Amino acid sequence: MGSPRGYINFMCGICGKFNLVTGDPVQPELIKRMADVLRHRGPDGEGYYVHKNIGLGHRRLKIIDLETGQQPMFNEDGSLVVVFNGEIYNFMELRRELQTSGHHFRTKSDTEVLLHGYEEWGDRLLQRLRGMFAFAIWDHHKRELFLARDRIGIKPLYYYWDGKTLLFASEIKAILEDTEVRRVVEPTALDDFLTFMYIPAPKTIFKNIYKLRAGHFLEASAAGIQTREYWDIDFAPNGRGDENEYAGELLEQLKESVRLHLVSEVPLGAFLSGGLDSSAVVGLMSEVVDTPINTASIGFRESAFDELPYARVVADRFHTNRHERIVDARAAEILDTLVWHFDEPFADDSMVPTYYVSQVAREKVTVCLSGDGGDENFAGYRRYRFDVLENRLRALLPERISRPVLAGLAGIYPKADWLPQFLRAKTLLTNLSSNPEQSYFNTMSWLKAAEKRRLYNETLRGDLNGYEPISVMQEHFARTNGWDPLSRIQYVDIKTYLVDDILTKVDRTSMAHALEVRVPILDHQVMEYAAQVPACYKLRNGEGKYIFKKAVHEIVSPQIIHRRKQGFSVPLADWLRKDLKNTFEQSVLSPHARLNNWFEPKAIANLWSRHQRGTRDHAHELWALLVLEHWGGRFLAS
Repeated sequence: MGSPRGYINFMCGICGKFNLVTGDPVQPELIKRMADVLRHRGPDGEGYYVHKNIGLGHRRLKIIDLETGQQPMFNEDGSLVVVFNGEIYNFMELRRELQTSGHHFRTKSDTEVLLHGYEEWGDRLLQRLRGMFAFAIWDHHKRELFLARDRIGIKPLYYYWDGKTLLFASEIKAILEDTEVRRVVEPTALDDFLTFMYIPAPKTIFKNIYKLRAGHFLEASAAGIQTREYWDIDFAPNGRGDENEYAGELLEQLKESVRLHLVSEVPLGAFLSGGLDSSAVVGLMSEVVDTPINTASIGFRESAFDELPYARVVADRFHTNRHERIVDARAAEILDTLVWHFDEPFADDSMVPTYYVSQVAREKVTVCLSGDGGDENFAGYRRYRFDVLENRLRALLPERISRPVLAGLAGIYPKADWLPQFLRAKTLLTNLSSNPEQSYFNTMSWLKAAEKRRLYNETLRGDLNGYEPISVMQEHFARTNGWDPLSRIQYVDIKTYLVDDILTKVDRTSMAHALEVRVPILDHQVMEYAAQVPACYKLRNGEGKYIFKKAVHEIVSPQIIHRRKQGFSVPLADWLRKDLKNTFEQSVLSPHARLNNWFEPKAIANLWSRHQRGTRDHAHELWALLVLEHWGGRFLAS
């Protein structure tokens, strides 16, 4: 879909430094180094602004027009300057409103709308934006820096703060270009990583480096810095309408969002897994575009992980140009590449196929639409079904008698990793003996407390000083009092797993190939509408995404709508016993491994031995340790 109005959009990397307390001048060479390390995010150009104690940098990927959208961009009198990463889908509407208020524009770019919008509305501008974004605005008159991140956290933004100096960037590695930034590991972030396989905001693996949370902005001046929230999602059903009305309105919301996300003057395509969400996006795209859609899909030789047959069904239905690749264990050869792009430990193994599907897509297109967000918005994960069931069972149990008994049974029941999820009685007994918050934390935790105690050495246990990673979730659960059980865990997932796992994975793997990925199901208006849909229309009789399926049932074939959900994962257990075996033993099990700074080597060796014998499946724990060792070699090497 073209852009007859000459829309100017960019995907890119931004960075900067503000010596707000000392007033020391920023070195232009540093800003250039910071921007250069983000070259993969924007290989088509660069720009800098350095004045006294402030410096801004920008790398850009050309999406529509480059010349009139040069960044950093200034307002008419040069008092404001912006660097921007993202897309504002409603910027023409805002532009007209600002023109009516007397603002004059030199370009047709969404970047310039940010400048004039900030002049007119200040931080209230953020409430008006529809899109994905991370940007920085320097106010020369006020000597203030303003940083903002989109509502959902689609675009990343990190910052360093030591009480005197503020640095920010799209990726941590740019901040690390400043030699004054010490690379000190935050122990609680390390514990979070081993618990969740990612590090939830606002922490990063490094002390003094933080994620700017989704839906937040940061203001910095000589007085210091402060962060504030400007948006949150409210799961309050409106109580109006039946399921047909909800499904009809949802379909219209999805159609509008897809239409907005198709604005581009470069080749555009879609990720297609053969699952419901990506199939729905491709189907909705096919109603708008008048040429065949380029779709990118990944398959595996192992049939249990391969979704290519389903992707081909969808591609044939909508007459797309199919582009495919088979991923095998040799894909693990890109481990060091992935570690470099993620900057901090990240062990969701689906980063491997996501990296390759981005590579396949980039060979044909510059922009791709993705189906991410459907599970969080419409209760698609199987864990939602189990959690709601556990809540019902828990309510039937006399707490003072049954729960201690169940906890005791859970303690002696063997952990059956090899069984299907629904037969893992140890997990069920543990969850039923816990409160809802602890239960969901158990579900989302890969390494439990007892397992970590065996792994951690005395130094790390001391540094943690009793830290409990459940606090990550409790902070968000505290905002959901009075909500139904399903809405509570959806909210927590949106605030943690969605932004810091799913969206982080998609951003890093796509930007590694200078590919822009757009996520129409995560448009904030779609999300706000989905949050108002009663829980009984999302999860009905054990079926997740009920209302979403009803909304798209005339677009997506029944074969896809009713197929069993399959995660986008890899045959990790088998890879670790074969192709990754030598890599693991030569790095993680080496007497010189960096992991020995935090973990007991014998405990790791025991995990490895049990996995190799096939008596236990420790694939995810071992993968996390392998990632961590390689990350340390790249980012902590002296």
